[in-house]
Amino acid sequence: MSVNVGIISLAHMHVFSYIECLKKMKNVNITGFFDDEPERAKNTEKNSGISYFDSLSALLNKGCDALIICSENNKHLEYLSAGAKKVKYILCEKPVATNIEHCLKMKDICRDKNIEFQTAFPVRFTSPVESVKTGVNNGLIGKVKAIKATNRGTMPGGWFINKNLSGGGAVIDHTVHVIDLVRWITSSEPISVYAEIDTKFYDIDVDDCGILFVEFADDFFITLDTSWSVPEVFPTWGDVTMEIIGEKGVISLDVFSQNINLYINNEKKYQWTNWGDNMDFYMIKSFIDSVENKTPVSVTLDDGIKAVEVAIAAYTSAREKKVVKLPLIK
Repeated sequence: MSVNVGIISLAHMHVFSYIECLKKMKNVNITGFFDDEPERAKNTEKNSGISYFDSLSALLNKGCDALIICSENNKHLEYLSAGAKKVKYILCEKPVATNIEHCLKMKDICRDKNIEFQTAFPVRFTSPVESVKTGVNNGLIGKVKAIKATNRGTMPGGWFINKNLSGGGAVIDHTVHVIDLVRWITSSEPISVYAEIDTKFYDIDVDDCGILFVEFADDFFITLDTSWSVPEVFPTWGDVTMEIIGEKGVISLDVFSQNINLYINNEKKYQWTNWGDNMDFYMIKSFIDSVENKTPVSVTLDDGIKAVEVAIAAYTSAREKKVVKLPLIK
């Protein structure tokens, strides 16, 4: 029996990877998608062969078992509220919200409607990250003392640089991935953040660079370079790296290093052909497995909120030039 999946919005570029992942799964039927930009939607329908619904209600009334929300960040609450009336399983792009008020309302909806809400944190689902977690948990490097991390990427443009839609720039876009990894790997919670944030690379109305200093409950800290500093000629969109320093040693993690260098005549830049894990596929598979087996999702709404809290607090820290205590939601 197939799991019927509906897709809400094509705004986030990750949606096209998710569609390809869903197509590879024999136990999945893509019911269709809703998008609020008709031209984009019709082009996608033509190219993908997936049905386009010109209203959200039309899609939601087609008997979906699960939904994937890939809208602009500030619309997640709206689409969760609508979707929760029809399904019990929802996967949502990160960051889950742009402010604490939306976070609280999303928690209320999921509690009241008994929703299994999965946050789209695919980096957890790579073999290198899983190996690092195993090593840290088994005491390979002893007690963690510090972590130096980066999540640098290209500037995405579009609605990502519209603060009303995105909630901010590089800091809210990239902080959440690394904070989620640190929480998952160490089983520790962030307790404070100090941040320096600015716009240095592009003439845009949101931040494109930030340095965060985050203290965790188990007596260690991390530094995080969260920026849109990667130039367009770089062979991929960006990076996720961590140097985990323990009492007995150091673990270095480079999530996107499993590549073959590819040089093509007449191309302005060389490319990376990835031979490593398709983290989007394994994330989607985990979600579909939960839907099919009626089990809890692997990455929760609370995981998404804990991560975005750090980003929201970082903006406050940079604006007020002070350390901000966490969590923001008590």
